[in-house]
Amino acid sequence: MKPGDIIIGEIVSQVFLNYDNLSFTEQPMQTLIAEPILARIQKMMKILVVIAVVILLKSYNPYYSSVPKNYQHILALAFAVKEINENPTILPNISLGFHILNSYFNAKMTYKATLSLLSTQQRFVPNFSCHNQNDMIALIGECFSEISANIAVILASKKTPQLTYGTFLPSQDERIISPFLYHMVPNEAHQYMGAVRLFQHFGWTWVGLSAVDNDKGDRFLQTMLPLLSENDICYAFIIRLPRWSYVEELIQLLLQHWNSYAIIIQKKANTFFVHGENPSFRVLRILLFLAHFTELPPLEKVWIITSHWDFTSMSLQKNWEMQTFHGSLSFTVHSDQPLGFQEFIQTLNPSWSKGDGFIQDFWEQAFNCSLKMLMEDEESACTGEEKLESIPGILFEMKMTGHSYSIYNAVYAVAHALQAIYKSTSRRRSLDKRNRLLLQNVQPWQVHHLLRNIIFNNSVGDTIHFNENRELVAGFDITNWMMFPNGSVVRVKVGRLESQAPSGAELTMNYDQIVWHQSFNQVLPRSVCTDSCYPGSSRKKKEGEKFCCYDCALCPDGMISDRKDMDACVKCPEDQYPNKDQTKCIAKLVTYLSYKEDLGIILATLAISFSLTTCSVLGIFLKHKDTPIVKANNRTLTYILHISLLLCFLCSLLFIGQPGKATCLLRQTTFGIVFSVALSSVLAKTITVVVAFMGTKPGSRMRKWVGKRLANSIVLSCSFIQAAICTLWLSSAPPFPGRDMHSVKGEIILECKEGSVSMFYCVLSYMGSLAIISFMVAFLARKLPDSFNEAKFITFSMLVFCSVWLSFIPTYLSTKGKYMVAVEIFSILCSSAGLLGCIFFPKCYIIVLRPELNNREQLTRKIK
Repeated sequence: MKPGDIIIGEIVSQVFLNYDNLSFTEQPMQTLIAEPILARIQKMMKILVVIAVVILLKSYNPYYSSVPKNYQHILALAFAVKEINENPTILPNISLGFHILNSYFNAKMTYKATLSLLSTQQRFVPNFSCHNQNDMIALIGECFSEISANIAVILASKKTPQLTYGTFLPSQDERIISPFLYHMVPNEAHQYMGAVRLFQHFGWTWVGLSAVDNDKGDRFLQTMLPLLSENDICYAFIIRLPRWSYVEELIQLLLQHWNSYAIIIQKKANTFFVHGENPSFRVLRILLFLAHFTELPPLEKVWIITSHWDFTSMSLQKNWEMQTFHGSLSFTVHSDQPLGFQEFIQTLNPSWSKGDGFIQDFWEQAFNCSLKMLMEDEESACTGEEKLESIPGILFEMKMTGHSYSIYNAVYAVAHALQAIYKSTSRRRSLDKRNRLLLQNVQPWQVHHLLRNIIFNNSVGDTIHFNENRELVAGFDITNWMMFPNGSVVRVKVGRLESQAPSGAELTMNYDQIVWHQSFNQVLPRSVCTDSCYPGSSRKKKEGEKFCCYDCALCPDGMISDRKDMDACVKCPEDQYPNKDQTKCIAKLVTYLSYKEDLGIILATLAISFSLTTCSVLGIFLKHKDTPIVKANNRTLTYILHISLLLCFLCSLLFIGQPGKATCLLRQTTFGIVFSVALSSVLAKTITVVVAFMGTKPGSRMRKWVGKRLANSIVLSCSFIQAAICTLWLSSAPPFPGRDMHSVKGEIILECKEGSVSMFYCVLSYMGSLAIISFMVAFLARKLPDSFNEAKFITFSMLVFCSVWLSFIPTYLSTKGKYMVAVEIFSILCSSAGLLGCIFFPKCYIIVLRPELNNREQLTRKIK
């Protein structure tokens, strides 16, 4: 770029800067102008400014304009050569030299520049060797992969090793076509996995992608899109950047891509992963700068950038706003600071740097002055005393960048290869002038042969060596960029990407050091299509949307989700249940009817109380066994009924406490048999009364049935049938202790499984049959003339008994857990108490409180 162009570029920058300060507040006519007219005037001025910028941009050609920041690449090369020439341990008595040509961005010009290096100095004569030609043994360059590939085509024919310092993603064909091409940076594909790991750590599942609109960009997308999908990350949009920055292409881009700009703003994707080279970055800066003068808001995103971008700018752009990229994260080529480099560049002065064809252009662009006017007293003339430290970081950095560090290592790699040749020569013969000439005539293929296996530590201690694909074995630095309004740039290493690390451990970060864009207020940015589904819910796919866009659905009953964004809720183990929020599983409480809880204590107390009452009644009957009221209704049956009722009360205690194998076997069978004995005794009593009165009639055949034999037969036969049913039950499918995991939420119920439900209901049905028969017989005998006739009391007791057990069945089936057991105990106690109270309490009343009625005369009077 010519000095005049610099001045024009500065004018353009000032136009933009002054526009920001436009104001009508001091104009006296403002009060006469309506507000809509003011808005129109401002909009028209914006359009005029944009047109002016486009016209002024036409005045520069980006292909022949140097980038001040790239001048450090040349300085790194010169510094490395200077170090080697001053180091007596590397190539002693031999000096290295170098020659630099512009490679341009055009294949034709690249081929010409490469052939110039292979020709006689000052003459373009390829394939001819002349006496004044310095043979080239290696070539370092280029930063752009396409240019490097063009150079490699020519160098391959000469078997000359080429050390490129730009990131790359080579195909298998390129490795075959370019066997002499060495890469001073790791394979670009490692950055893609590093980006995925970065997205995963921060929970960014909805990201935007940008790639250069060429074959390299296509390969980036072909690699990146499946990688994102495999790791549950979606892309919100894809923006293709132009390859080069022709102004005609820029104008066309402005017309075509404002919609893309709007998409980027509107999408929820706060993370933008960009793959491009420096020319594309400069074009993007122009787009973002022009957008400032439209109605579109600024881009407030987290920029994740591959190592191609080094935030380089031309002097034309030095005053352009860079706050858009503040807080960006980039994968940069690993760099360190060789001792003495900053002192080396601080000694630069354009007046004495002979042989440097780049310093004049750099100095003029960096300091916006003219060296041609150095001897004249002009305001725009360079003094030569300008300080590099004063240059904004967007134009030049004092610290060695990643690309410069790669060039520095490339020079040392070639030097160490020559050193190996030097050592092999010195072993065979003493080093005289002839041997030094032999070393100077070393062939490029010899250097290539040694470069493949070279390994050394550079001056800062980093190990330099290549893998089988001629790629440097190294990693990338994760750099956090801070852009300040004054143009200064601060880069902070916040992490490291190790290509050789195990899967999942490639990325190491110091997250506390990261500075985000101002719009995020130093809060971790979110970049998701849908807000997270919190624990207790799961993701539900939206029809027609990418899998990262979803609705949140609450977990069904019995299921939980204990993490964010679970694809499906999961069931708890059988011994656990979900908490109220369905975010975790809680151990179920083991429950059973225990003696330690209130309900168990109450039921046990009732059982014991009724048992004691039964014993008291039995004691009363035993004490007054010879009285008429006791003798009138078969004392033996009375005692059997008392004992069976006592056992009924006591058997209810088997239902309380933790179920065991023995208690489960005894519970229902004991209850069934004992109750059958009691009901058989009641039935025998009722039948005895009926037979006794029927037998008093003259000529009755029932007389022979009167006596104890009939009663005993009824009790034994009826009890035997129930015992047989219980025996069959125990032998076929006995009850057993079990766990009910599902009946009551949050509880594991320890219970006795019936084994055979049908047998259980057979036992109940048989007892019901005995009760109904007893009720019917007693009901028919209730009016027989006897002062001590029990039929009417038995009728009432059977009515109570049947009512209890008929209500028991639906209640039993509708309750769960320990309350089911409590219902059965309560039914046993109520029915037994009904029998005890209805049959024996009236007799106890007479025996204890009305003894005058307990005599034979009362019995005889009633019969008469």
